[in-house]
Amino acid sequence: MIHIVSAWASQNRLVLGQQKVNEKSNEITAISKLLQVLDLKGAAVSIDAMGCQTEIAAQIVAQQGDYVLALKGNQGNLHQDVQQLFDHARRQNFRGIEHDFYQTQEQGHGRQENRRYWVMGNTEYLIGAENWAKLTTIGCVESQRQVGDKITSEKRY
Repeated sequence: MIHIVSAWASQNRLVLGQQKVNEKSNEITAISKLLQVLDLKGAAVSIDAMGCQTEIAAQIVAQQGDYVLALKGNQGNLHQDVQQLFDHARRQNFRGIEHDFYQTQEQGHGRQENRRYWVMGNTEYLIGAENWAKLTTIGCVESQRQVGDKITSEKRY
């Protein structure tokens, strides 16, 4: 089986490039190789949690792009710190905390999904923030999905 990492221009529904993941390697090295062949100047690059690495963020910035990386437990202290910061801000109803908020509601195919988005620029006090090139904003997405009588909820950072 071939394992491939792809770069998409999602708005145009176009594959920009692909890189095979070597058998004795992982997606992280393949992502770096793929980014090398792309013109990232002025681009916003989004990558799932596997690509949430300081070296990948630095490479994107060095190639004059910006990044949006999914943050999960693979970044231990930073993930916990961001989670705690948003939990605190929400308990305070973001009172006195500069932030932006957006909400969407979608319905179709027998399900209803509500998403709430928060972003804030309080990054200077995050544990390890100095290791992330051009880290200026953190975000939280809270999704609530209802299918029939079943409701599920998820938070992503």
